[in-house]
Amino acid sequence: MSERPTRIGYKILSVCALIVGSGAFTAGSAATLDDVKQRGRLICGVETGLAGFAMRADGDRWIGFDVDFCRAVAAAIFADGDAVEFKPLTAAERFGALQSGAIDLLARNTTWTFTRDVDFGFEFVGVMFYDGQGFLVPKALGVTQALELNGARICIETGTTSELNLADYYRRHKMMFESVVVSTSDEARRTYLANACDTYTSDRSALAATRSMLPDPSAHILLPDYISKEPLSPLVRHDDTQWADLVRWVRNVLILAEELDVSSENAMELRATSVDPDVRRLLGAEGELGVKLGLTADWAFDVIMSGGNYREIFDRNLGPDTPLALDRGLNALWSDGGILYAPPLR
Repeated sequence: MSERPTRIGYKILSVCALIVGSGAFTAGSAATLDDVKQRGRLICGVETGLAGFAMRADGDRWIGFDVDFCRAVAAAIFADGDAVEFKPLTAAERFGALQSGAIDLLARNTTWTFTRDVDFGFEFVGVMFYDGQGFLVPKALGVTQALELNGARICIETGTTSELNLADYYRRHKMMFESVVVSTSDEARRTYLANACDTYTSDRSALAATRSMLPDPSAHILLPDYISKEPLSPLVRHDDTQWADLVRWVRNVLILAEELDVSSENAMELRATSVDPDVRRLLGAEGELGVKLGLTADWAFDVIMSGGNYREIFDRNLGPDTPLALDRGLNALWSDGGILYAPPLR
């Protein structure tokens, strides 16, 4: 979700940034991959529970779009997508956990912003989901657009850029609102259901997830308005370029595999039979690109076999046959009318 640190969290992160700059802060410094290999598992920060993105299913197994990205990174390193420990984090907890080295990677619907990238010492590896902030309202409210929400009580998760976007939107349109502040998406859903607020604002994907978990989803609508841009990206610390490159290229491989029509179902056959040089490099049939990342030649093949390409991950967690029923939209490939794009693997 599009979230920012609290005032206290900002001060803590600022102090951490100074310590990092002085060279005294060593958590994860230029050795994250070695630490992960020695530990035998990746530690990945995720949402506390958001349908479609990260939540516990039956048997306590984590599922979701962000969860599958974590598993893809683990597969690249260990050839095992289950070699990962998930740490559920609230908005207020997540940045401190990454900065302190408590997690290796944060894959928690986090918006790429200037401050987080430059000031807090984080590295965004590439957009995995293009989103925007919107509003969820009961149909019974009779509202059809955001401009009709003047004076509304609005549920909003604290520690988020959604707070700033909302304030800017209402200021721009000379409207008034009452904030109903909550700490987690679960609390937001309960508060909204209790009619303690008129609408809930967040990233539209998060609102779709919330609506899917309501007793009667059809009684609630997402307004058509987008009041912000929310490029959601996994992130790591600035202090380890090798680790940032590894995570970034896992993201790129998922997109390139879809571009090349390589999936978990045909990757094995294509590795043995394809004469396409792009496909052969992707699947480790030729070249030594994995070595440059500290991985094996089969790293990208293992990523794809573990959970599929970008399309497979999207469809499994967010697509038309899921409760969220999201279309690809901006998250379609650049060649299919979207803006999803990855550099060449060569």
